[in-house]
Amino acid sequence: MEIQLWWTGKTSYTYLEEGIKDYRSRIEKMCKFSIIQFKGTKNISDPIQIRIQEEKELEKKLNIGDYIILLDENGKKFSSKSFANQIIQWQNASIKRLIFIIGGAFGFSDKLKQKAQLLLSFSDFTLSHQLIRLFFMEQIYRSISIIHKLPYHND
Repeated sequence: MEIQLWWTGKTSYTYLEEGIKDYRSRIEKMCKFSIIQFKGTKNISDPIQIRIQEEKELEKKLNIGDYIILLDENGKKFSSKSFANQIIQWQNASIKRLIFIIGGAFGFSDKLKQKAQLLLSFSDFTLSHQLIRLFFMEQIYRSISIIHKLPYHND
């Protein structure tokens, strides 16, 4: 199974880029992992139009059979251990591409939410879509470490 993390827009802060690079290299040592970054919208100010445009860009990269998980404030919550167990279940279900998508500042369209197999809430806190990139990568790494029984996660 390949795990992909998608997001819209550039990462503006060097410290976030460095953290993302670090966790990416750690994750890639244990599983097939990639990041897809979309350009984002320019010259559009209407939130609805921004979501529609972002959705069009995302849809160009989706394949039939992709398992789509949107990070959404109203989604399901996991502990680190239960998330690791969920990843194992997805692996056992022979999913080829597990795609986590972090939306832009205005979230996702209803149409894209309906296409997703799961809405995943990272926290009850409101976090910037740039910070969540790093935080979520740490959780992916933590989950893969739990699966591989590495000492990263303490019980």
